[in-house]
Amino acid sequence: MKTLDCRNQQCPAPVVETRKQILAEPNVPLTVLVGDDTARQNISRLAASLGYQVAVKEADGGFSLELTPGIPQEAASTPPSAQGRTVVYVGADTMGTGNDELGHILLKNFLFTLNELTVPPDAILFVNNGVKLTAAGSEVIEALKKLACNGVDIASCGLCLEFFGLKDQLKVGRATNMLDIVEQLHQASRVIRP
Repeated sequence: MKTLDCRNQQCPAPVVETRKQILAEPNVPLTVLVGDDTARQNISRLAASLGYQVAVKEADGGFSLELTPGIPQEAASTPPSAQGRTVVYVGADTMGTGNDELGHILLKNFLFTLNELTVPPDAILFVNNGVKLTAAGSEVIEALKKLACNGVDIASCGLCLEFFGLKDQLKVGRATNMLDIVEQLHQASRVIRP
């Protein structure tokens, strides 16, 4: 049985690494070591959704999860995914309201995790403070470049870039205009707003 040690990793890394391992070697039993209850819950849900049985034991200040391949859940229990374009609309450089420091961390994790989707969004539109994520100094440039390499249209509001003095500092994607943004949102089957 293979062992994946995620005890020193923060969310979403443990679940992302577990998913990668399961997809790389399907039907192979796996032990995952995690350091907190949130990772235990997330990995347990992921494994169950992929048809794995999960046995949890407390170990070394955390948890040991033994994932054993089984029968995947019935396809009927999962609603069919919507068809058409998916657009992510990022209107700030934080996710949620409340603590800005936490909001920055959450949005960073969200953008990095988009790379783990089997089918990435068609476009990510950045407006207002959100354009700061596509400019020099952003911690998510690497994640956005990877998404762009996978065919995701990364577009930042040109007026917003100009307003913040970032027009010459755009590091990923393209500058766009409000007409393009409105048309993309209007034509989308799904709009995700983190």
